[in-house]
Order: sequence, then structure tokens, then C-alpha cells
Amino acid sequence: MAAELSGFLPSFIITFRETLEAALVIGVVLAFLFKTRQASYSKFVYWGAGFGIIGSIAAAFLFNALVGGFEGTAEELFEGTLMLVGAALVSWMILWMMQQRNIAKKIEEQVEHNIMQHNALAITLLVFVSVLREGVETVIFLGALGLREGASVSTAGAAIGIIVALLFGYALFRHFISIRLKTVFTYTSILLILFAAGLVAHGIHELEEAGVVPVLVEHVWDINPEVNPDGSYPLLHENGLIGSIAKGLFGYNGNPSLLEVIGYMAYLVLMYFLWKKYSANSNK
Repeated sequence: MAAELSGFLPSFIITFRETLEAALVIGVVLAFLFKTRQASYSKFVYWGAGFGIIGSIAAAFLFNALVGGFEGTAEELFEGTLMLVGAALVSWMILWMMQQRNIAKKIEEQVEHNIMQHNALAITLLVFVSVLREGVETVIFLGALGLREGASVSTAGAAIGIIVALLFGYALFRHFISIRLKTVFTYTSILLILFAAGLVAHGIHELEEAGVVPVLVEHVWDINPEVNPDGSYPLLHENGLIGSIAKGLFGYNGNPSLLEVIGYMAYLVLMYFLWKKYSANSNK
């Protein structure tokens, strides 16, 4: 139960956020086509989305093949590197989105230009690239999570996140609901930053295991309660019910090394200042 919840929540947040971003691009393009009475181009949007999904599935298979090809030190090095890359991608995605105040207008202008040029292929490519980008990011994020928590525990959360995002996007563009997207992206971004901080810390842990970076202090503290006599974990143990949920969402570790603590805190401080900087720029 604990392991399932620890993977479910971050998987849900990741796929919800990534799918929503792709759905918004598709929604903006379709809404513009119908508004300008160019609905005949809508099939090219669906083709782009379909090809993007196929490409994302191919990326997932490729990723699984790569993960299974490493053993021992090489495996630890690969996992540690992947987690750090995943954290960097999460950070880039969040900061990039903060700069896209007029993204809907830019997409509409691009689609309008393509229609004037009778370039249906460009519309397909626009949607394809958007969907594929979000799909590949999802594969990397879930892959990093799976290496940390166990790939089998994140399937349900990932699937539900996709479904909820699609329903949310559909309801939004059909005007069934009214909500500020900036608010949604702000809260999910905060959760993703905390998730990425956990990836940084665990990535450092894997690199320590691989011997790439030195273990200065193995355990700065150890607040994990002792395992129960029956072999089960107490609630607050990092493998217990509450601890494992915090581990999945925020990278909680009951006995971190010194470099893990430094990496975790340094990442949060860096993202705090970058958030302030990009927020100020987006409000100008």
C-alpha cells in the first residue's frame, strides 16, 4: 500500500501536467481553426497528435531497452545521471512555461500563417512536436521515478493523470469549467520542483554508490524508526506509509548523506531565485 501511494502521486502529477500542456496546444489550434472556419484543417491536427503519441510510445520502449542494458557500477552511473537529467528537464520546463504569457496568441499566429501558405504539413508538425516533446519528457520523468521507487507502482497514477488532464482540457475548451490556468501551473510547478529536488538528492546517492563522487559523510542523521518486530515499517520510516509518500513526492530520506543534503538544499535555493527572476520578467 505504501509503495503504491509513493509512486502514484508523483506519477499522477507528472502525467497530468505534461498531458495538459500537450492538450492545451491541441485545443488552441482546434479552437482557432473552428473560429476562423478552417475546420477542414482539423484532421492534420489529429494526425500530428497521433504521430506524437506513437513517437512517445517508441521512446518509452527505447528507454526500457536502455535501462535493462546496464549492470553494477554502470547501472548506478546511468540511474544517477538519468535522475539529474530528469531534474534539469523539470526545471527547464517550469521556467520555460513561466515565460510563455502569450503562448496561445503565438500558436494562433503560426497556424494562421500556415493556412495562408496552404501548408497543412506545418500544422501537423506543430502538433506532432508539441505532443512528442511532452511525451519524451514524461518518459524521462517517469523513468527516473521508476528507478527510484520501482517502475510497477507508477502505472495507475500515470494513467489516471493522463485521463484527468484530457478531461480537464476538454472541459476547459468547451467552456464547461472556468479556471485560471496560471494557478494550476503554479501549484503543479511547486510540487514538481520538490519532486526534482528529490531526484537531485537520489541522483547524487547513485553516483556515490558508483564511486563517481566521494561519500564525505555517509549519514548526516538517521531518523528512521526501527523496523517493527513483524518486519513492517513504522508510519514515519522512509519505507512506511507516510514516509514513503513523502519520499515519492519530495525525495524524503531518513538517513541522507552530506552531499545529498547539500544537493537537495542547493537545488531548492537555486530554483527559488530563478523563480523570482522569471516571475519578475513575465510580469513586465
